[in-house]
Amino acid sequence: MSATSSGETTAQTRGVDYAAALARWLVGALFIYMGLHKALHPVEFLKLVRQYDLPLHHVALNFVAATLPWFEIFCGLLLVCGIAVRGAALLLVAVLVPFTTAVLMRALAMQKAGGLPFCAIKFDCGCGAGEVLICRKLAENCLLIITATWLTFLRGGIFCLRPELLKKSPGDKLS
Repeated sequence: MSATSSGETTAQTRGVDYAAALARWLVGALFIYMGLHKALHPVEFLKLVRQYDLPLHHVALNFVAATLPWFEIFCGLLLVCGIAVRGAALLLVAVLVPFTTAVLMRALAMQKAGGLPFCAIKFDCGCGAGEVLICRKLAENCLLIITATWLTFLRGGIFCLRPELLKKSPGDKLS
């Protein structure tokens, strides 16, 4: 490999690392924000969860409303700090896919009941952003799913906290 192609590969790798770090921070900050909004307004969030008419017992809905905000905050913090990035991103995909499906199903039911054009449908999906146009929300969620999926396939990266950084080398003496 020539020096030029090696330099180009290093620059490309560095560019991907910086893009991944930016993506981690943005997605992580978004989930911290959304989780905090839900955690600080648990009754309102529970009411929004119940509007989806999910085939779950009320105890299960209460469990979702009580734990999901903290789960989002935890995963967001992991992404921002660069700890267990692949696992945190995969868990967020596992939450985003069914939630996006539920939003889509609710919007389709509202369209059928009201006869509105699909992209004119607007409601508070419970994400923490208030009322949103459904097409915009679905596009945002698809972008989040794609980004989180991309993060699951990356290894390492810059600005990540790694356990090996905390280990002492064999030459270090205890003070």
